[in-house]
Amino acid sequence: MPRYRAVVAYDGSDFLGFQVQSKNGVERHRTVQGELIKAVNQMGKNPAERIKVVGASRTDTGVHANGQVIHFDLPYDIPGEGVRKGLNTILPRDILIHEVRQVDDDFHARFSSHNKRYYYRVSTQDYVDPFKRRYTGHFHWKLDAARIEQALPDLIGEQDFTTFAASGNQTATNVRTITRAEVQVKEDEHELVFTFEGNAFLYNQIRIMVGVLLEIGTGRREPDCIPGLIAAKDREKARYTAPAAGLYLDHIDYNGSSDI
Repeated sequence: MPRYRAVVAYDGSDFLGFQVQSKNGVERHRTVQGELIKAVNQMGKNPAERIKVVGASRTDTGVHANGQVIHFDLPYDIPGEGVRKGLNTILPRDILIHEVRQVDDDFHARFSSHNKRYYYRVSTQDYVDPFKRRYTGHFHWKLDAARIEQALPDLIGEQDFTTFAASGNQTATNVRTITRAEVQVKEDEHELVFTFEGNAFLYNQIRIMVGVLLEIGTGRREPDCIPGLIAAKDREKARYTAPAAGLYLDHIDYNGSSDI
């Protein structure tokens, strides 16, 4: 059966995360993966053996994506553009397939990836904007972006990020490599936008890092505090976790290439 990879966007507001959650074969909650499985199987004419959909990243409840990547095998050889159009006809409006292409059988959406990029939007308005409440994390305290910029380089490199991993983290190692950590001030939109790139990220790692950086921006922490937090390997040292609504999976690289 031909294997396909697809780039997927979704509004995570009404999903209990990406990963399907089922009991005795019945999905217990609405998830992105669950909707994709239903659509792919409908397109495959509901074969006796259900078609699996594998995602590159298991985004959490309320987290969004512009560039999630999935793979699946279809029992029919259909051009990628035909698959894209077919799935977009079936899927609900809060999921969109950007691109579909056939790939080699050994391609794996999760294990073939080399780099992931996320961004986090912080709304700095005095009160919660009703049009942004599902798409930004709200933080109304006054922020000094220069303090945040001073702290960001200490996140770069291969390090043990245990302090920045939530209690549900189940990885074999907490060592990760971050290659990019930036912040952009969008004054006209009353927003700060953080961008992070790395080989992989721990459970809630980006949201916890953003929480620490926001506390640095308010003066509650010093800009040079991150090396000490990393050395402590203690989740209790990083108290605040930024809300899920501001986080977006933006892009995934494969084989060092950014063509998907």
